[in-house]
Amino acid sequence: MARGLNVEQWRDELVRAYKYGEEAHARALVMQPGPRKIRALLESMLDDPDALVRQAAAFGLGQLGGAASVRRLEQQLALEETRGDYDGASVVEAITQALGCLDEAGSRAALVRRLRRLAPGKSVLSEVNPLARALWRYRHPELLPVVREALDKLALSALNSLHGLLLLLEKSPEELRTWAQDMAVPVKHKTEVLTVLEEEVPDAWVPPLPAFISASQALLDNAVRQDGEAAYYCERLLSFFLSHKERLLPVLPEEARSELCAVARRLLAATSLNCSVRAAVLIGHVGAPEDAGLIKAHRPTEPVLAKVFDDAARALRSRQKE
Repeated sequence: MARGLNVEQWRDELVRAYKYGEEAHARALVMQPGPRKIRALLESMLDDPDALVRQAAAFGLGQLGGAASVRRLEQQLALEETRGDYDGASVVEAITQALGCLDEAGSRAALVRRLRRLAPGKSVLSEVNPLARALWRYRHPELLPVVREALDKLALSALNSLHGLLLLLEKSPEELRTWAQDMAVPVKHKTEVLTVLEEEVPDAWVPPLPAFISASQALLDNAVRQDGEAAYYCERLLSFFLSHKERLLPVLPEEARSELCAVARRLLAATSLNCSVRAAVLIGHVGAPEDAGLIKAHRPTEPVLAKVFDDAARALRSRQKE
């Protein structure tokens, strides 16, 4: 750690950056010179009664990496599981995410052990979903029997990321393309896959993405009229592309890009505000200047949401001036 840096100030700044999602700043704090001192501070933070402090510490250890981080995070994971309360669950999720970011061989094993410890229950989805997304980062054929076993044991009937993970592990990118275009496949299964892919999109899985855009066409009428499965699929589709906009939007084939923009235009009128807001934002990135009027026509009255629409329309108009 840099000479003269106040430890309490450093800790408070890390917790604040983590709390407000300022990951780049939090990462910079953790990666300062003096890794031994930083590690000791982070490990001491795991003993703090404040769950937010423990979450920030888990994030920090995930950034530091190394086998020592894996061991300490898994140890803390077991402690948090025994709490059985909301605070413990929030730290469990932070540790799961941290383990998912580590390159160490033991990280996948730690996540698999966590998956095998899960038992059926009302709150299991809140534990399964982040765990499945973290495991996607360690995608490997050896995970297939583990995931199948967990799905059988947990008997999940609701939409869940673990089933999405299984589908992605079972299918090649080309098989995924065909599967996404098959209208006999339940919508919720396609939503599950999109939710997991949102965590990370490997290069090989980019070519099948236009198929997920095409699949939304048959859902648009229902998605606009009601807040159901069709609307949720379309919401996740828009959210997916917005989450990876810098990387994916420029490389989409022109036909798929145009189709995605047409889908977003339709969804501006959706009953689901989640759909319409995401549609406005996406059009702001891939639409034409003349779409600004369409965005304005569907602008909600609520001030915060109205600003989102105004910003999207402004982005399109500024593009026209360029």
